[in-house]
Amino acid sequence: MGYVPPSTPKKLNTQTPYIPYNPILKERAREMRTTMTAAEKKLWFEFLRGHHVRWLRQKPLGNYIVDFYCSERQIVIEVDGDSHFTDDAQEYDAQRTAFLQVYGLQIIRFTNNEVLHCFEAVCGRIENACVR
Repeated sequence: MGYVPPSTPKKLNTQTPYIPYNPILKERAREMRTTMTAAEKKLWFEFLRGHHVRWLRQKPLGNYIVDFYCSERQIVIEVDGDSHFTDDAQEYDAQRTAFLQVYGLQIIRFTNNEVLHCFEAVCGRIENACVR
């Protein structure tokens, strides 16, 4: 059986929770950084990479790899393609969201279409989440 993170979050300090991750996922996360979707590339290169808070892309958290993560603001951004709209994928995403919320993370979801065609609105939502 693979790595199973503890169900109770541990805190290293009062601002940012320590979120354990499965070290086996590190190599897969590296691969995913080189094969980002068009929407992920747009969001990364045109907004998040130069953002005023630090974002990481394809970050392992627990047994999952999230698309973008800001530890300073405790925000996860997921960019969902067509594969996320099957019943199995919806259940998987719900489990991932529940796991991340245990650690107090805010999850923001966008579709590929939103990122590619409503980019300013997407950036505005992210910016609003960062000032809370």
